[in-house]
Amino acid sequence: MIQQYTLTQIDEVAAALWQSGKDIRVWTFDGDMGAGKTTLIAALCRHIQVEDAVSSPTYALVNEYHYPQNGNSSTLYHMDWYRLSGEEEAIQSGIEDLLHDAEAHLFIEWPERAAGLLPEKIFRVRIHTVSETERMLEAL
Repeated sequence: MIQQYTLTQIDEVAAALWQSGKDIRVWTFDGDMGAGKTTLIAALCRHIQVEDAVSSPTYALVNEYHYPQNGNSSTLYHMDWYRLSGEEEAIQSGIEDLLHDAEAHLFIEWPERAAGLLPEKIFRVRIHTVSETERMLEAL
């Protein structure tokens, strides 16, 4: 999936993106600082009807959200690995354990900070800044 969009189209893009990758448990979000990774994740959370307030986990490293799925409450871990110094710090902080939660979805910003911990099967989302108001999204 490759799509160019503006902020006014982000909810439509999020809905299409969820349909493309919802069966993959671990998603990674790549893009320059300010490209809109957290903004897109917030739109995805609106689409799946997350019950919690969505915010950037830059300092907490992980935010836990809940959303309805098949009559139950499912868990989504939103991670921001920007502040990690590497894989060892991710392991020490308990992030590696969350990667093995077979029931939860994980949205990971700055995955390159501990890329060796990622499972083989991931849904990669890349955001490129086209202009101040436009972005290009690639999802693999």
